[in-house]
This record gives sequence, C-alpha cells and structure tokens, in this order.
Amino acid sequence: MESAQITDDDREGLRRAVRSLEHPSLAGRLTSLVGKPVELIGAALPAAASKAIASATSKGLEAALKVALRTLPSSTSSGSSVLLHRALATASGAAGGTFGLAALPVELPLSTVIMLRSIADIARSEGEDLKDPGTALACVEVFALGGRAGSTDASESGYFATRTVLAKTVTEAARFIAERGVVKEGAPVLLKFVSQVAARFGVVVSQKVAAQALPVVGALGGAAVNYAFIEHFQEIARGHFTVRRLERLYGKEAIRAEYNVISAQNVSFCKQR
Repeated sequence: MESAQITDDDREGLRRAVRSLEHPSLAGRLTSLVGKPVELIGAALPAAASKAIASATSKGLEAALKVALRTLPSSTSSGSSVLLHRALATASGAAGGTFGLAALPVELPLSTVIMLRSIADIARSEGEDLKDPGTALACVEVFALGGRAGSTDASESGYFATRTVLAKTVTEAARFIAERGVVKEGAPVLLKFVSQVAARFGVVVSQKVAAQALPVVGALGGAAVNYAFIEHFQEIARGHFTVRRLERLYGKEAIRAEYNVISAQNVSFCKQR
C-alpha cells in the first residue's frame, strides 16, 4: 500500500490533522476565555507553584499510564463518550477554580485519566488496537504533543519533531511491556517516558493553573477552563491517530512527505495574509 495514491478524502483528513497538530495553542483559548495572557502568567508562577505543578503533572501521567496499560481494552466506552468525558473533566475543573492550587494534586490526576480514556476512544475509532502496548503509549504521548508551541519551520514539523524525540523511549517501553507481560510502573524505561511527556505536558498545565488562579475565574470559570483543556487534547488526539491510520495505509514516509507539504502550504498562506 505504500505506493498507493492518497485519496481525496484521506488528504483532506490529513489537512485537518495538520491544522490541529501544528497550531496546538491552549494558551490562545484560555486567553480568550479569561481575557488575560495566561501564557505570560503561567511562565511567571512562583517557584512553589511550579514545583507543585511538576509533582501533580508527573502523578497525573503515572496514573494515566497505569490506566492505559492495564484497563483500556476492557473498559473503554463507546465512541459517543467524547461529550461525556468533556462533562466529567469540566466538573473536576470546578474544584480547581474553587480551591486553586491546593486542589491540583487531586484534580489533575483525575482530569488526566478522564482525558486518557477519551483519547483512547479516539484512537480506537481510528483503527488502533488498544491491547497493543504501542497504542497505549501513543495515547499517553498525546499529552506531549499537545504541550508544545506551534511549529514555524515548514521543512520539519513540530509534530514529527516531538514524535522523533519520544520514538526511542516509546519503542523501548513497548518492547519492555511486551517481553515482561507485567507492567512495573517503577521500571526505568517507563519512568523515562513519563518524564519526557511531563516536560511538555507541564507547560499547558501551568497555563491551566494560571487561568484558574485568576480572581475572576472561580468554580464556574474553572469548569470552563477544564472544558477547553480536554477539548484541546481531544483535537490533538484526533490529528495524531489520523496520521497513524494514514501511515498504516500509505506508509510512514509517504504520509510524512505529504504532511510537510501541507504544513509548508499553510505557513506560506499565513505569511501572505
């Protein structure tokens, strides 16, 4: 299938994926929501807050990884769960808006697991096998893909650059899980994977915390922030697993080449406007 021509429908699907994956700015959504530049506020959080965010981010990802590797195949719900997961994450975000940073150690792991289940539903709808350790790791990988700035280099997309950084660890982790058959969360290769994802995921968590910490937000605003948070990662997941589905159909090299062509066209269009 690697030499097959990409159909018009699949090329359009790839275009949508490029739009989602190359401009994944949660900061822009939150700034529009709260009326303040949360990207700058998040970068200026005090050291104690940054430490708490880093700890909660790692715990959230560890919980998500455990769910991904142990329970996804048997407990993932139907494809109609996108709105349900948004509702659940929105409700958990209300606590963040009410209690602020103090609620983060409880609220973030809960939100992360809810998002992970939604991501898994999207993966399955794009033909992924949730029993495959590589698929489970790809679900967690979404948190890294959604935690970076948009790419400005048309010749090498930010999306593929991030996948390349994670590729070796993902491969080693998948092999470890396949060979052992039993997941040991403390295994160095899994800890390394969580650490790499956390470094990127923590960026958007800081922005979320900054938005929820604003006096004007409160419980209702905190819920709206979490709604934007999960919607952001659902869009990233749809783009990511669309690319993976097309790679299985046409080959990785063909899809990467087409992806970069579309990305370059988008950058060129933006510069002309």
